[in-house]
Amino acid sequence: MMKYTTQMDAARKGIITKEMEIAAKKENINITKLASKIAEGKVIIPANKAHKSLDPEAIGESMRTKINVNLGISKDCPNIEAEMEKVKHALMLKTEAIMDLSCFGRTRDFRQKLVKMSSAMIGTVPIYDAVGFYDKELTDITVDEFFKVVKIHVEDGVDFLTIHAGLTKEVIESIKFGKRRTGIVSRGGSLLYRWMEANNKENPFYQYYDRLLDICVEYDVTLSLGDGCRPGSIDDATDITQLHEMIKLAELTKRAWEKNVQVMIEGPGHVPLDQIEANVVLQKSLCFGAPFYVLGPIVTDIAPGYDHITSAIGGAIAAAKGADFLCYVTPAEHLRLPTLEDMKEGIIAAKIAAHAADIVKKFPGAKDWDDRMSSARAALDWDKMLKLAIDPEKAKIYRESSIPEDEQTCTMCGKMCAVKNMNEVLKK
Repeated sequence: MMKYTTQMDAARKGIITKEMEIAAKKENINITKLASKIAEGKVIIPANKAHKSLDPEAIGESMRTKINVNLGISKDCPNIEAEMEKVKHALMLKTEAIMDLSCFGRTRDFRQKLVKMSSAMIGTVPIYDAVGFYDKELTDITVDEFFKVVKIHVEDGVDFLTIHAGLTKEVIESIKFGKRRTGIVSRGGSLLYRWMEANNKENPFYQYYDRLLDICVEYDVTLSLGDGCRPGSIDDATDITQLHEMIKLAELTKRAWEKNVQVMIEGPGHVPLDQIEANVVLQKSLCFGAPFYVLGPIVTDIAPGYDHITSAIGGAIAAAKGADFLCYVTPAEHLRLPTLEDMKEGIIAAKIAAHAADIVKKFPGAKDWDDRMSSARAALDWDKMLKLAIDPEKAKIYRESSIPEDEQTCTMCGKMCAVKNMNEVLKK
């Protein structure tokens, strides 16, 4: 059998991998068509060769919109058991991806357990882990040490890496020139910025990008090219700094494809409603149709405690206009590490946004779910309605907390229920 290094390499050689077969069946797409899109870079299947428990998913053009969940241990909240409980619930809720953003303590223990148990694809941001791993000042970490952490993450089986390789010295100058309201809000971006300024050096992941690509090829790891300059406020959206970095990400996309490394592009951030479509069009155009992974976007800055809603609004619009992958946001965004309940709220909000977008995209079968729910409502079939709900548990709690006199109806309308009345009239 012909050998291949990555899913992209296989697709370009006309080889159908087992990951492609699984993904094609899930997406109800012709496998040859799927392979063609992978060969072009318009679809990716993040699948580290060392991630044995993975149930692969395809992300990109013509695919169902996927969602990602962020979790992980921190210095203030180092409880591995609590985070593993979140992992279990995230998998129960059928999230397609989990990003481990751990930055303190036994990060490798957590990451290895996560990869072993997770059927969802796993992503990490290695620079978060570097400071704790070496137990020294960020500015004292060497280039070789940065790459050692990357290699460890890859060896542990993570399927995609967020690397802020587009945050170059040239881009940094535009940050200084642009005088942003909120500067750099990307944690990874700010860490790299600090390291570059302190050492008066170029971004090591840009300067030694080929070294990074060689690591990715070895294990078939996908690069998630991070948006270190994403806007942290709607006032900074679509500014010169964000666009300057996006142009760098386009260059890096081409270079990755030359080595058959799969790529997706991370996007904003805080973006007002009227700029979301333009951001999607710009990314897809500049970055040659590579899959777009959006962090929100959050459409207003005034809703701490409700940012799962501001994000779901932006995510639905972005995905309807062509974004492929939504990073969930929880009610705890900007406030604290999310609890289990925060995580659940964020997942459900992101899943609603993704499904709403798939209806607009006319993804095969997406609207069927809505049609079944509508038919159950028309028949006043409460058991079926609860089973079809995106969150059956919450729907059941609401229903059982307020039982009407006539159990065919609800306590909002009672005997004035429009559906009940229409059903009775139409029976005559």
